[in-house]
Amino acid sequence: MLTVMMECRDHEAELAHTLSFLVAGAVEGLVGDVVVLDHGSSDGTSSVADAAGCRYYGKWDIKDILRGARGEWLMLVEPGARLQQGWIEEVGEYITLGKQPARFTESRHHRRPLYQRMLRKVPPLEHGFLLPKREAVATVNSGMSLGDIARSHKPRRLTTEIIPSWVARRATA
Repeated sequence: MLTVMMECRDHEAELAHTLSFLVAGAVEGLVGDVVVLDHGSSDGTSSVADAAGCRYYGKWDIKDILRGARGEWLMLVEPGARLQQGWIEEVGEYITLGKQPARFTESRHHRRPLYQRMLRKVPPLEHGFLLPKREAVATVNSGMSLGDIARSHKPRRLTTEIIPSWVARRATA
């Protein structure tokens, strides 16, 4: 089983966008837990998380959150990101057979212009991140973010494409 984790700050629309694609994973029994870690949102982020049945934390310590995650694997994503068709099968197979962290592949249809891809530093969760819970618990320190966890591991690349969160932000702007 998989625990999906996201950090939010005024990401109400983006959170709803991401939660909608996770429903299929929950129906298939892959996603058993969704955790929303908030950084002081003033919009309806907490309402969206509550309505979707997520565990929502306004104040939290990452070590406690990871220990309390129900899944044996963690999927860290940005609010607004969406995985493309086939993700349930690939992730299910990977967490059954794989042992090391992984990232998803950048969507071919939602890419930044070449000069932006070359000049900017890619945020650590732009392509999602998948890792065993035990590995995250062993390496995390209080005060770390989900992005810090992703930065501290060398992942494999999965074939499933992810539409990055900036696409959803651009659409709602």
